[in-house]
Amino acid sequence: MILVNTDYISGKEFEMLGLVKGSTIQSKHIGNDITQSFKTLVGGELKAYTEMMNDARALATKRMVAEAEEIGADAIVNVRYASSAVMQGAAEVMAYGTAVRFIQK
Repeated sequence: MILVNTDYISGKEFEMLGLVKGSTIQSKHIGNDITQSFKTLVGGELKAYTEMMNDARALATKRMVAEAEEIGADAIVNVRYASSAVMQGAAEVMAYGTAVRFIQK
Protein backbone atom coordinates (compact mmCIF):
# COMPACT_ATOMS: atom_id res chain seq x y z
CA MET A 1 0.00 0.00 0.00
CA ILE A 2 1.37 3.39 -1.01
CA LEU A 3 0.62 6.29 1.36
CA VAL A 4 1.27 9.88 0.30
CA ASN A 5 0.24 13.28 1.60
CA THR A 6 -0.11 14.69 -1.93
CA ASP A 7 -3.04 14.40 -4.32
CA TYR A 8 -0.95 12.58 -6.92
CA ILE A 9 1.53 9.72 -7.24
CA SER A 10 4.21 10.39 -9.81
CA GLY A 11 3.79 8.22 -12.90
CA LYS A 12 0.45 6.72 -11.79
CA GLU A 13 -3.09 7.28 -12.98
CA PHE A 14 -5.85 6.28 -10.61
CA GLU A 15 -9.52 6.34 -9.84
CA MET A 16 -10.80 7.49 -6.47
CA LEU A 17 -12.63 4.96 -4.34
CA GLY A 18 -13.54 7.15 -1.40
CA LEU A 19 -12.57 8.36 2.04
CA VAL A 20 -10.90 5.91 4.40
CA LYS A 21 -10.01 6.48 8.03
CA GLY A 22 -8.67 4.86 11.13
CA SER A 23 -8.70 6.09 14.69
CA THR A 24 -7.83 5.21 18.24
CA ILE A 25 -8.34 6.80 21.63
CA GLN A 26 -5.39 6.59 24.00
CA SER A 27 -5.36 7.45 27.67
CA LYS A 28 -2.47 8.37 29.90
CA HIS A 29 -0.88 5.70 32.06
CA ILE A 30 -1.10 6.86 35.69
CA GLY A 31 2.53 5.91 36.41
CA ASN A 32 3.77 7.71 33.31
CA ASP A 33 1.52 10.67 34.10
CA ILE A 34 3.17 11.13 37.50
CA THR A 35 6.72 10.87 36.15
CA GLN A 36 5.92 13.17 33.23
CA SER A 37 4.47 15.73 35.65
CA PHE A 38 7.85 15.90 37.38
CA LYS A 39 9.51 16.36 33.98
CA THR A 40 7.50 19.54 33.41
CA LEU A 41 9.30 21.10 36.36
CA VAL A 42 12.69 20.89 34.66
CA GLY A 43 11.63 21.02 31.02
CA GLY A 44 12.43 18.80 28.07
CA GLU A 45 10.68 16.20 25.99
CA LEU A 46 7.93 14.14 27.59
CA LYS A 47 9.15 10.88 26.06
CA ALA A 48 6.37 8.69 27.47
CA TYR A 49 3.76 10.92 25.81
CA THR A 50 5.75 11.10 22.57
CA GLU A 51 5.83 7.30 22.49
CA MET A 52 2.11 7.09 23.29
CA MET A 53 1.23 9.45 20.42
CA ASN A 54 3.58 7.65 17.99
CA ASP A 55 1.91 4.34 18.87
CA ALA A 56 -1.52 5.93 18.43
CA ARG A 57 -0.62 7.31 14.99
CA ALA A 58 0.75 3.91 13.94
CA LEU A 59 -2.44 2.14 15.05
CA ALA A 60 -4.69 4.71 13.36
CA THR A 61 -2.65 4.34 10.15
CA LYS A 62 -2.89 0.54 10.30
CA ARG A 63 -6.68 0.75 10.68
CA MET A 64 -6.94 3.23 7.77
CA VAL A 65 -4.87 0.91 5.53
CA ALA A 66 -7.05 -2.07 6.51
CA GLU A 67 -10.18 -0.13 5.51
CA ALA A 68 -8.57 0.79 2.17
CA GLU A 69 -7.55 -2.82 1.49
CA GLU A 70 -11.15 -3.96 2.14
CA ILE A 71 -12.35 -1.85 -0.80
CA GLY A 72 -9.51 -2.91 -3.11
CA ALA A 73 -7.32 0.20 -2.95
CA ASP A 74 -3.75 0.27 -4.20
CA ALA A 75 -2.84 3.50 -2.42
CA ILE A 76 -4.10 6.29 -0.20
CA VAL A 77 -3.53 9.91 -1.25
CA ASN A 78 -3.89 13.11 0.75
CA VAL A 79 -3.14 11.30 4.02
CA ARG A 80 -3.72 13.53 7.02
CA TYR A 81 -3.63 13.14 10.80
CA ALA A 82 -5.75 14.87 13.42
CA SER A 83 -5.87 14.63 17.18
CA SER A 84 -8.16 15.98 19.83
CA ALA A 85 -8.84 15.59 23.52
CA VAL A 86 -12.00 13.58 24.11
CA MET A 87 -11.91 13.77 27.90
CA GLN A 88 -9.47 14.61 30.67
CA GLY A 89 -6.40 12.45 30.12
CA ALA A 90 -7.48 10.86 26.81
CA ALA A 91 -6.85 11.83 23.20
CA GLU A 92 -8.16 10.58 19.87
CA VAL A 93 -5.80 10.25 16.93
CA MET A 94 -7.33 9.91 13.47
CA ALA A 95 -5.66 9.12 10.15
CA TYR A 96 -7.64 9.74 6.98
CA GLY A 97 -7.18 10.02 3.24
CA THR A 98 -8.60 9.10 -0.14
CA ALA A 99 -8.34 5.48 -1.24
CA VAL A 100 -7.44 5.03 -4.91
CA ARG A 101 -7.06 2.18 -7.40
CA PHE A 102 -4.46 2.35 -10.15
CA ILE A 103 -5.68 2.37 -13.75
CA GLN A 104 -3.97 -0.33 -15.77
CA LYS A 105 -2.94 0.84 -19.24
